Amino acid sequence: MGTGTNHDRALELIQRAMNFQMAGDLDESIRLYRESIAVCPTADAHTYLGWAYSFQGRIDKAIAECEIAIKLDPEFGNPYNDIGVYLMQQEKFDEAIPWLERAKTAKRYEPRHFPYLNLGRVYAAKGMMIKALEEFREALRLHPDDSDLAEFVEQFEFKLQ
Repeated sequence: MGTGTNHDRALELIQRAMNFQMAGDLDESIRLYRESIAVCPTADAHTYLGWAYSFQGRIDKAIAECEIAIKLDPEFGNPYNDIGVYLMQQEKFDEAIPWLERAKTAKRYEPRHFPYLNLGRVYAAKGMMIKALEEFREALRLHPDDSDLAEFVEQFEFKLQ
């Protein structure tokens, strides 16, 4: 990232923040995400800042950051999925569904199978097992090399028989 632009610097700060977050230092990761946003606001930084807040149990702040991310880049799928997950954590399953559906169609989104997995979890929690299975199967179709996922789908199918 040798160009030295604000955007490159912002992305560099996001990467550093993610490293601190993975190491369990949420305060430092939050500081770096905020610094990244101050340098150049990106959907990525707001989404990941929300993610860090969610680890602190600050779900409303996490959702607010994702909403900012969506305004900055409506094609970025992660904040839609994340809002769906945060609503699931609050057991607001019906509210989570449209967010997860939107994540499935976003142009910029990796890992693509996550919203399918999350929707499967929502439908399973609601007792809609056939619909849950459809979502889990689609997740596996999108991520066929995941042996844990394959085993999970197989066990889920077996339980439904």
